[in-house]
Amino acid sequence: MSLVYSKGEEFHIHVKTGDVGKYVILPGDPGRCKKIAAYLNNPVKVAENREYVTYTGELEGVKVSVTSTGIGGPSASIAMEELVHCGADTFIRVGTSGGMQPEVKGGDAVIATGAVRFEGTTKEYAPIEYPAVASFEVVEALHKAADELKVTSHLKQCLFLMS
Repeated sequence: MSLVYSKGEEFHIHVKTGDVGKYVILPGDPGRCKKIAAYLNNPVKVAENREYVTYTGELEGVKVSVTSTGIGGPSASIAMEELVHCGADTFIRVGTSGGMQPEVKGGDAVIATGAVRFEGTTKEYAPIEYPAVASFEVVEALHKAADELKVTSHLKQCLFLMS
């Protein structure tokens, strides 16, 4: 896919084709990007503009990026669209959240299997009746990794809130 802007980089996130990996971890807070990127091999900060910060490195020889999305669905949408233009196709949103299930304790990992699309942004992409369901392969990989790391995890359908 070609870039949207003629100057050779995406307008908001300031990355170009080749700057990011196929896999992207998406924290909301730009301050978390450097901390997450520290888990990559050879992380390099490739761009910073507004609420968008991007690092790229490798995990097990595979190019992986970390890009902040800022607050809310619209800014997350901008980041993801521009990342797709540059070759990314698999996204894992990470962050903190609250919950009301008594079995979920602070520090547990919640792996979303689906979400209620009632936040306003996704209706611009598909009818509101269309379900938001996570990739089975990605959910299984996250669940397996949590088990291997002995992290308590829960597979849950979640209310769709991006911040």
